[in-house]
Amino acid sequence: MDPKGYWCLQLHAHLPYVRHPEYPDFLEEDWLYEAISETYLPLLSVFENFVKDGVDFKVTMTITPSLANMLADPLLQSRYYEKLNKSVEFAQKELWRTKNLTDFYPVAQMYDARFSECKRLWEKYGGNILNGFKNLQDMGKIEIITCCATHGFLPLMNNEKAQRAQIRVACDDYERHFGRRPLGIWLAECAYYPAMDKILKEEGIRFFFLEAHGILYGTPRPKYGVFAPVYCPSGVAAFSRDMETAHQVWSAETGYPGDPDYREFYRDLGYDLEYEYVKPYLHSDGVRRNTGVKYHKITGKVPLSDKQPYAPQPAQNKSAQHAGNFLFNRTKQVEYLSEILGKPPLIVSMYDAELFGHWWFEGPDFINFLFRKMHYDQNVIKPITPTEYLDKFPVNQIITPAASSWGDKGYYEVWLNGSNDYIYRHLHKAAERMVELAEKFESASGVLERALNQCARELLLAQSSDWAFIMTTGTMVEYAEKRTKEHIINFMNLYGQINSNAIDEGYLRDLESKNNIFPAINYRAYK
Repeated sequence: MDPKGYWCLQLHAHLPYVRHPEYPDFLEEDWLYEAISETYLPLLSVFENFVKDGVDFKVTMTITPSLANMLADPLLQSRYYEKLNKSVEFAQKELWRTKNLTDFYPVAQMYDARFSECKRLWEKYGGNILNGFKNLQDMGKIEIITCCATHGFLPLMNNEKAQRAQIRVACDDYERHFGRRPLGIWLAECAYYPAMDKILKEEGIRFFFLEAHGILYGTPRPKYGVFAPVYCPSGVAAFSRDMETAHQVWSAETGYPGDPDYREFYRDLGYDLEYEYVKPYLHSDGVRRNTGVKYHKITGKVPLSDKQPYAPQPAQNKSAQHAGNFLFNRTKQVEYLSEILGKPPLIVSMYDAELFGHWWFEGPDFINFLFRKMHYDQNVIKPITPTEYLDKFPVNQIITPAASSWGDKGYYEVWLNGSNDYIYRHLHKAAERMVELAEKFESASGVLERALNQCARELLLAQSSDWAFIMTTGTMVEYAEKRTKEHIINFMNLYGQINSNAIDEGYLRDLESKNNIFPAINYRAYK
């Protein structure tokens, strides 16, 4: 029997490219290591258990090119494995320390089991967990989509060839990792302007995602609102976010993650325990930092010092309860919409993947319970991927979506304001010069070709929307400014050397070693 409606879960997994071989350890590299242990490996474990248990599930997942390149990098893989082994050791020490502490021993047992599972999965794939996600895609269980090469904010690029290069490099890199061309893309920050889809069409992209008002303010008005995809004039499909599911899961104030039984993110043993005890698990500088091991629950709006001990079983029970509530709401939503629309509605739920596990510790448990309940407990709604939906329902309305993003206030202000506007004159000039180089040197080889390829890498890295975002939010601003300036300077230096026929091969080799994203990049993407 056909369901009354469909649900598309889209998880956007992204981190900026951070790799510093020049240092033995580097604070911002921890963004990757934390996400692997807390989000990517737990999700992979949940998905593989679905397959083992015969649970029907479908998940759409961005693995951005910058993230994929970090996950595939041998240096970062070895550094993560070293940290993972330290986490396993720390968890085992905690079993001994807490064995007579009834409030904390169950939590220590939980961390011991979780880190051991992380290690098992990591070793299963020889350190390259991209292969785990690739296997799931090859089984037809998940659909992996790409993103702009370095999460570049396309509407704020004034050079169409630079925009196209962000897409072209991303598609080529996706094929290197996953053995096929991508059918879908997550435009960085869901940032769209009318006619951008023509570039996507030229690169073989079949669909992308938009914030709700990108569709609702489109021309003409969408007949089915956000509950069916639309075709742009180019023929590329756009899927839009359902805001009800966004608020239910995303919001720490009104959504599930703020429940008092869930784990508190901001209190960590790196600050709670005696310094000499935790020192072996800190960076080489010895400064107290998060270890990822946290023993307290949200409790309520109380100071960190007043947080109560975390209890794994009640938290897991709560995630099962919330999964049941989410599914109940979706079935009622689908039943209502199917009558109003006269066709099976599609509910698209879009989230940052890192919400599940990193920010919301119980998030992977929520996904686990949700798909199991969806599989066993009802027949109203069925999970689906965008490609499957378009194959099943190929006839859809044609509209021109509106300029939009999923950032604060819905447009471009987060990435263009008084805190970061100065970067764009330099990014525009560098993009203009990159196009000039690609047209001037059509058939370069040897050192010249290497230098041109490195120019492309430096420009792409400078264009990452993460740097402008960080400048706006005011966190790690010094690092974001440093990265933007360094990549622009590297580009300009190489540009000068290329045009004066005086390439410093030592300098080039150093940049190739340090900023080694996209090993197979071809500078001709800018032609």
